[in-house]
Amino acid sequence: MKLTKTDRLILDSYSQMVEYLSAYLGTVYEISLHSLEDLDHSVIKIMNGYHSGRTAGAPLTDLALNMLKRISDQGLSSANTYISYNAVNSMGERLKSSTIPIFGENRRIIGILCINMYLDSPLSEILETLTDTNGGEPQQEYFAKDTSDSIHRLINDARNQIMYNNSIAPVNKNKELIRLLHERGVFQIKNAIPQVADALGISKNTVYMHLRNITNEDEK
Repeated sequence: MKLTKTDRLILDSYSQMVEYLSAYLGTVYEISLHSLEDLDHSVIKIMNGYHSGRTAGAPLTDLALNMLKRISDQGLSSANTYISYNAVNSMGERLKSSTIPIFGENRRIIGILCINMYLDSPLSEILETLTDTNGGEPQQEYFAKDTSDSIHRLINDARNQIMYNNSIAPVNKNKELIRLLHERGVFQIKNAIPQVADALGISKNTVYMHLRNITNEDEK
């Protein structure tokens, strides 16, 4: 199979995702990315490959080949069989696996993402996978029902942080509050400016003015 430039860009984006996914899932998961341009050396990215002894350049597995054949014969819906399944490798190790087709231009399958969880891994390693966050403190995350809800939550959090900070002069509180919202990416959300203006009891023009001044200060 000959890949196009766009196909290769798509696979490159998946290559970065494989690293992030591995960092999240942990060491009990082996994650491999395959390009169908060369089936004899299809692995272009692999994380925790020590489980299977594979490295970049390894060939496509027999099961992945079988999936491609079934898709060719029976259509894309047959790939659902491979989204989540139990497997046993040649060493008798039990795996929970997923083999996911990757699409390029014109809905052509150009690659495969394979995820294997090694179920016989030591319990301590599995527990570490579930709990390890590189020692960082838990991050608070709010799951809003819509963007308006999200904006108002962020405004309230910023107000609590700024309005009760006695080191900030009252005349500068709105500006500093807008600065904090700007740093948190609030103004990337559509229609955020009128909602912020309404919540703070100021005009949209005042919000724009503070944003311009903050941007100018950051550029100095």
